[in-house]
Amino acid sequence: MTTTTHAITRGPLRHLGPFQVSPIGLGCMNLSHAYGAPPSAEQARALLHQALDEGCTLFDTAALYGFGANESLVGPSLKPFRQRLTLCSKGGMAGVTGADGNTTRVIDGRPEALRRNCEDSLRRLGTDVIDLYYLHRWDKRVPIEDSVGEMARLVAEGKVRALGLSEVSAATLRRAHAVHPIAALQSEYSLWTRNPEIAVLQTCRELGVAFVAFRPGCSPC
Repeated sequence: MTTTTHAITRGPLRHLGPFQVSPIGLGCMNLSHAYGAPPSAEQARALLHQALDEGCTLFDTAALYGFGANESLVGPSLKPFRQRLTLCSKGGMAGVTGADGNTTRVIDGRPEALRRNCEDSLRRLGTDVIDLYYLHRWDKRVPIEDSVGEMARLVAEGKVRALGLSEVSAATLRRAHAVHPIAALQSEYSLWTRNPEIAVLQTCRELGVAFVAFRPGCSPC
């Protein structure tokens, strides 16, 4: 374990797959999505830059957040500092615009959908590669092996450096990890939700998968 410290955490860096990151990362969802009206683009950029200044090196976004708007904000804002940070995004759950012109959230884990999500994310983020790419939610109509298999091909093509999963069980994690090494599992772990303690945390330890907690405070949302 490295002893490097940053002001934002006052603690050692953490291993996240092939990366070393600040113990506290910035979830960027609220800059474009959920929890009331988002801040202005200027305020959002200032917050992202302040996080960098305070030592944060882990930034997390997703195709879903703002139906792409979050990636379009985060990518250009952080592009001048790209080599200083670990950039995470997610696919398999995104906004789809129907014939009526309305955009709704759709979970789609088919290989072709994941590839399309990744290509769209790369374009919006303005980067050649996503450091850590998560399956945002498991589409249970599609075997996890098929979804992760396509994500593994994205790694082989150099579009993604490492793979993650979000909100899956220990059993599903094991199945996915057998297809391609999973670097991280992201799940809610808070005063409100302790479910990862049932089996997920122990499975992460056994497989060498980093556990990334979101909503670490008490939140019923």
